[in-house]
Amino acid sequence: MLDYLLDFDGYSVIGTVAFAVSGYLLGVRKQLDLLGIIIVTLLTAIGGGVIRDVLVGRMPQVFLDNTNLIIIAITLLVAMAARLHKREHELLTTLFIVADSIGLVAFSLAGAKLGVEYHINAFGVILLGFVTAVGGGIVRDMMVNDVPFILHKDFYGTVSIVVAVALYVLAMLGWDHILAVQLVFVAGVALRLVAHWGELSLPKIGASKKRG
Repeated sequence: MLDYLLDFDGYSVIGTVAFAVSGYLLGVRKQLDLLGIIIVTLLTAIGGGVIRDVLVGRMPQVFLDNTNLIIIAITLLVAMAARLHKREHELLTTLFIVADSIGLVAFSLAGAKLGVEYHINAFGVILLGFVTAVGGGIVRDMMVNDVPFILHKDFYGTVSIVVAVALYVLAMLGWDHILAVQLVFVAGVALRLVAHWGELSLPKIGASKKRG
């Protein structure tokens, strides 16, 4: 069981749980009804994977295997049983950022690994990792009328690219063993959290200064 959780299938499970939590928390924060929360949670958790599968020309796995749907349902039930919707706003915000960061990095690894298995070039590997990681978040944010994180926040897309590049390099060197990938995962999550709480971001082009 431990070996499975540390393998790339395990990162897919971790990403699904983490993004399901982030979708649920965003739905609660936006005061959506139960159906709205379920829709946002589902699309957050599976959106990137569906886009990734379409890009590689295969039927989206969520249409063939119920595993992810079961994971999402269990995650929702646990979140509701834990009464996360009753927690303080500050705690919910922190949980959202942590869950979203874990999901981002886990899906970046899972998507990039699929690219490596398909023997595509570096651009393709990075693109698959990137799309898998940010696709669901883009759908989620657009559904609740927010500007997607990827466009303006906390190295969000940059973290995904860095993680996918790291995995590609490790795979090319034959070093993509469990421990090395774990280190990339931990470093990626740490980078995302430091970027958020340190309010770091890439330079903005054409930003006008406020006049006092």
